[in-house]
Amino acid sequence: MKPFGVAATQQAPVLLPRHRTHPKGTPSRWYIPASVGVDLVGASLPVAAAIVEVQEPHPLRLAAAAAVLWPLIRVVGKRYTPSAWGDGGGLRAVMGDWLVLVGALATLRVLCGGDSVPAEAFTALLPALVLTALCRKVIHRHLLAARRNGRALRHVLMVGEGPTVDAVVAQLAQRTDHEYVVVGSCPVGDDDVLSGVPVCRRLSREAPESPEQDAMAVLESVDVLPADLVFVVASPQMSGERLRRLSWALHDRGCPLVVLPGIVDIARRRLRLTSAAGLTQLHILPPVRRGVPVLVKAAIDRVGALLLIVLLAPLLLALALAVRLGSPGPALYRQLRVGRDNTRFSMWKFRTMVVGADRLKSELAASNENDGHMFKMRRDPRVTPLGRILRRYSLDELPQLFNVLLGHMSLVGPRPPVPEEVLMYNQIEMRRLHVRPGLTGLWQVSGRSDLSWHETVALDLRYVDNWSLAVDMNVMARTARAVLDGQGAY
Repeated sequence: MKPFGVAATQQAPVLLPRHRTHPKGTPSRWYIPASVGVDLVGASLPVAAAIVEVQEPHPLRLAAAAAVLWPLIRVVGKRYTPSAWGDGGGLRAVMGDWLVLVGALATLRVLCGGDSVPAEAFTALLPALVLTALCRKVIHRHLLAARRNGRALRHVLMVGEGPTVDAVVAQLAQRTDHEYVVVGSCPVGDDDVLSGVPVCRRLSREAPESPEQDAMAVLESVDVLPADLVFVVASPQMSGERLRRLSWALHDRGCPLVVLPGIVDIARRRLRLTSAAGLTQLHILPPVRRGVPVLVKAAIDRVGALLLIVLLAPLLLALALAVRLGSPGPALYRQLRVGRDNTRFSMWKFRTMVVGADRLKSELAASNENDGHMFKMRRDPRVTPLGRILRRYSLDELPQLFNVLLGHMSLVGPRPPVPEEVLMYNQIEMRRLHVRPGLTGLWQVSGRSDLSWHETVALDLRYVDNWSLAVDMNVMARTARAVLDGQGAY
């Protein structure tokens, strides 16, 4: 075996025996029994109890059918796999499976000659939905905690040009909710790998005369590390026939292969694979900008804002009075902000600073703690004592419900910037303005002012490009915890 860093030679490949390691990505042993057990209990016992209550003949038959169908539906949908447990957006899948269960039981009863479907029986299926969702949430959080502690991980060997290897490593390092850790690389060409990932073997930039040269270098690296799978970054040097032959060698040895197309922050639901004339095609659906989902979002914004204004009216009046009495000046602060399509509007907040704070901003510019276009200070001297409390729990943002009601803003969306920030935006950052800004959003529930400017823009672009009603529901559910926690609010 050649030492690490030595280029592949013309000799015939030596196929080493594959090391039998226990993949660190294997989930805990209790995941499958717990999931199946919860599904069986949640689907059978409540149904049986409901049917007995309404004195239905043969009550155990429907309960047994529910007990068998529910896990079976989940098995067909591959819900008991590590990838399903690691996916944080699977509540929609649970709901879809549950609707299939309801339909299957109704069809089965009709085929068996039943007169009508007892409503109590299918109402009793709700515990199956709730228990399965809760069990899945517990497993998901346990798996994320294990990954943050360096467990439940899969060792990856990277194949690609040096800069692309560095880019993938940097992208993976941004988050800890995935199962991959890069333990080595086989760079294509002579470019340096600056990310610190060990270089095992180098592949020639041009396709080698013998395709086995690539296979020998990669397979030796897989065995020595050892690695659980191989990531290949698609490039002109590593594509087509060369990649195909490498995949043959890896698959013949039982080593999984993942090809990275190079695109980032695209939701899975926007991707679709097809083939034509032997060509594999990856379709990327455009972001949702019109249609029924957008109309539903607008309706939820207006109705939700109106209901919240009515429900929170006593609190709004109390906060306005407290601000008015707490320091000289008006209760509300109006500031010019930039909304969708670079449209300006007046945004309202409860005043948290002394009167004339905007004029003092230039004097504090050197104390800005944000690394981007925003101005943020943890100990801003312009903030009043009451203002610090309002900011910590985001109570100063409540008057923006009127902006939502008027259509300037949405309940969920990117943070609305001030015009001075927008003047410094580049073309990528301007994409934040393709949707209405929000009262809350991914930025607010992911750390707020503690985030870097790069992280803020990345979160906003992820929302803009991958918006859905389910994303909005998830953000609103996380907002309450973020507000109570107060992290990053200053």
